[in-house]
Amino acid sequence: MITFLSKKEQQRRFLLGYHLAYETTSRKKDWNNIFCLWQSAATSGHKRAQFYLGTCYDHGLGCKRSLATAIEWYLKAARQGHTAAQFNIGFCYRNGDGVEQNYRKALKWFAQAASHGDIPSQREVGYSYFYGQGIQRDWQKAVYWYKKAACKNDPLALYNLGLCYKEGEGVRKSLRWARYYFQRAGALGHKKAAGQLKKLKV
Repeated sequence: MITFLSKKEQQRRFLLGYHLAYETTSRKKDWNNIFCLWQSAATSGHKRAQFYLGTCYDHGLGCKRSLATAIEWYLKAARQGHTAAQFNIGFCYRNGDGVEQNYRKALKWFAQAASHGDIPSQREVGYSYFYGQGIQRDWQKAVYWYKKAACKNDPLALYNLGLCYKEGEGVRKSLRWARYYFQRAGALGHKKAAGQLKKLKV
């Protein structure tokens, strides 16, 4: 029998689970307890608990790993506007993880999260436009979305912009700007950026 919790109790259980999972110094986490706390809040409609319950099923934390069940919980949170859940659903559809690959559905979820400022989703909308996945290819729109994510120091978006400027795809070709974006991506840990910088010096 499912007991529906008050909003206050949902939040209390979610926050307690979050504290036990991420805010304690203990190396050994009590994932069974964390899972139960998030499950009780999630089944009552708490969207952040729904997302984190999805991550439990995604990684087998406190439960048997089940990507299908993870996606069910991600969808519940995504439909309530949880941007990280929307990104995860988009990622699953783009790669065919646990669902049939569908670029249009992937872009739909990426775009929803991107419109609310989710940085990885902004980059992925750019990626979708660049490769024509789920939408007509448009390099200028790809650059627009890459720049939105790059403004917030997303290393992959910075690297992709470097490639666009290097090849003149969606922008006027500029090795100076390519170098600028590769340098920024490299400073943030993008491993391929250094290789691109070496090629520009040849």
